[in-house]
Amino acid sequence: MNKKKKQLFQDITLLIISVCFAVFIVRTGIAHEFILSLGSLRWLGVFLAGAFFTSMFTTAPSIVLLSELAQTTSLPALAILGGIGAVLGDYLIFYFVRDRIFDDFKYLLSFSKQDRFSVIHKTNLFKFFIPFLGALIISSPFPDEIGIVMLGISKVSGKIFFFISFISNGIGIFIIGWMAKVITNL
Repeated sequence: MNKKKKQLFQDITLLIISVCFAVFIVRTGIAHEFILSLGSLRWLGVFLAGAFFTSMFTTAPSIVLLSELAQTTSLPALAILGGIGAVLGDYLIFYFVRDRIFDDFKYLLSFSKQDRFSVIHKTNLFKFFIPFLGALIISSPFPDEIGIVMLGISKVSGKIFFFISFISNGIGIFIIGWMAKVITNL
């Protein structure tokens, strides 16, 4: 197995383990007990859950914790503090992991026509649409690495990156908290 296939296999395996872990902590009640144990440090829990919301390897457990925290935290506070944590998480991904994730995407795209990416990359529509799509992905429960790679490709400035990350993650965390409250009240 070549290096790129091995790296992709490792990333997919870690993602599957993360989802299984999230299911485990919900079914066993560990997530709920953990949130209760935070007590007055609940705000630190929101910040850390926001930071872990950004990585494909920690998104699923973070969603579980944010959903639990939403039961006892105001949604605006959850979104703002979680969004600040997510900016930190995105920043770390952007500067330390982006090349590896970008390599995974390039490898996956290499199975199609190789010239397609370079031609699409040069169009004006791409230059406008990619940052928007990247922000949309960051605000969703999908792993932020995909959106971060899109923002990196479009060469947004650091200030714009921080703003997009905060707003997008804050909206995503708010929606997760809102959905958790709605589901709990059914």
